[in-house]
Order: sequence, then C-alpha cells, then structure tokens
Amino acid sequence: MSAASHAGGRLSATGARGRLLYHLRVLHVVASAEFKLKYAGSALGYVWSLIKPLTLFTMLYLVFGRVFKLQDISRYYPLSLLLGIVVFTFFSDATNLGMSSLVARESLLRKLSFPRMVIPTAATLTAAMTFGVNLIAIVAFVSWNKIIPNGYWLLLVPLLIELYVFALAVALILATLFVRARDIGQIWELALQVIFYASPIIYPIGYLPDWARKIVFINPLTQIIQDIRAVVLSADLKPNRITVADAFHAGGARLIPIGVTILLLLAAIRLFRREEPYFAERV
Repeated sequence: MSAASHAGGRLSATGARGRLLYHLRVLHVVASAEFKLKYAGSALGYVWSLIKPLTLFTMLYLVFGRVFKLQDISRYYPLSLLLGIVVFTFFSDATNLGMSSLVARESLLRKLSFPRMVIPTAATLTAAMTFGVNLIAIVAFVSWNKIIPNGYWLLLVPLLIELYVFALAVALILATLFVRARDIGQIWELALQVIFYASPIIYPIGYLPDWARKIVFINPLTQIIQDIRAVVLSADLKPNRITVADAFHAGGARLIPIGVTILLLLAAIRLFRREEPYFAERV
C-alpha cells in the first residue's frame, strides 16, 4: 500500500513538473513574441527602447537641471534623473501592457486551456526585456561619471526583483479590472502622470518636508528608486539619496514598502483567480 502511494506521489510530482514546464514554455513564447512584435516593421527597431527614455531625460534635464539649476545640488543629478526615468518607464510599460493583455489576446483565452495569469505575466516580461535594453543608457552614464561598481551593487538584484513583483501585482489588478471596464485605461493613464510627478524622479526627495517624505515612501516605487540611487550613487550628497530608513528614522521602516508590495501581490492573485473563469466571455 505504501509502495503504491509512493509511486503515485512520484507520478503526481512528475505531472506537476510537466505542467510547470509547459506553462513556462507558453510564457516564454508569448513574451518573446510580444517583444518582437512591439518593434516589428520599425526602421530603428529596438533602438526606440533607448530613444524614448533618453528623449524624456533630455527634456527634463534641460528644464529642471539647467533652467531651475537642480544640477547644482550634485554633479550626479543627470544620472540620478536618468535612473528615476528608466525605473518609472519600466513600471509604466509593464502596467500598461499587462492591463490590456487579456483583451488583446482574446483569441488565446477562447481557444487554449492554460492559466490565464500567463498572459499579463508575459506582458510584464516584455517590458522587462525593454528595461534590459534601457540599462545600456545607465551603464553609459555610470561610465561617463567614472563610478566604479562595488560589492554593494549586489543589492540591486533584490531591488529589481521587488520592482518587478510590484509592477506585476499592479498589472494583474489592472488586467482584471480592464476586462470589466475599459475606462480603467483612461484612469490609469491619469494615475501614472500623478505618480510620476508625486515621486522624487525629477526633484531630490530632500526637498520635501519630513511628513511628505513618509507619505511618498509608502509607495514602493519611491523606495526602490531611492534605494537604487543610494547603491549606485554612494558618493553623492545625502539629500539626493535619502532612503525610507532615513525618512522614518528607523531601519525597520524598510519593511513598510516591501510589505505593501507583498500584500498587493497576494491581493492581485486572489482577485485575478476569482475573476479568471469569466474572462473568456467578457473580453
């Protein structure tokens, strides 16, 4: 009896691994196809991934760096600005692509049987590929500023994982809501503009009063941007790299935005799975 149970357990584990590998293959195929189609027929192709954030950077730097003299705060202001823009661009792309992914792939929803979460996840991975291309600009600016990487740069790995998890959680929620109401697209477009200017991307967070810093740090995006700056710009002036621990005057405060990210992901998965059976008929 125990031998039969053991054999059944092995078969069950093998079947689970097979399903996981199948789902991963579907995820890889969809994400790769999305990334290739994004620039299909374009003369410049993947170069557009660099042009868009660099164009926004140039405009903002000329206005706020040169005209409003924010560059006088630190010689690293251009790199600090670019870091914020690239991180926000990934978040914007991932959430926008994830939001419309289910509706855009309605034929897949109706014809194939697979976990529907693969579709918005693939969309966020497509944005992650574009983010990887954008890192070329970051590397160029780091080299230009003669910044030498050190052991602390390993902290960028968990920060980038947190960034992806946060973007995925928001994308899952938006994708679920977008199936029900297309107005979510307009609402999120406005929300992204508010988030961009409310986050310390253009201006140093040190310009904000203490009470405002605590509020903006509840947003994981702010915490991630500031922590990335603190790691990369370790030689910069303090006002330009304040972290959540500095804002709350407690090291344990780092758990606040991380906790928000985890809770948001759990809520997103629960909402998505609850609505998943109805996607095919609503798209």
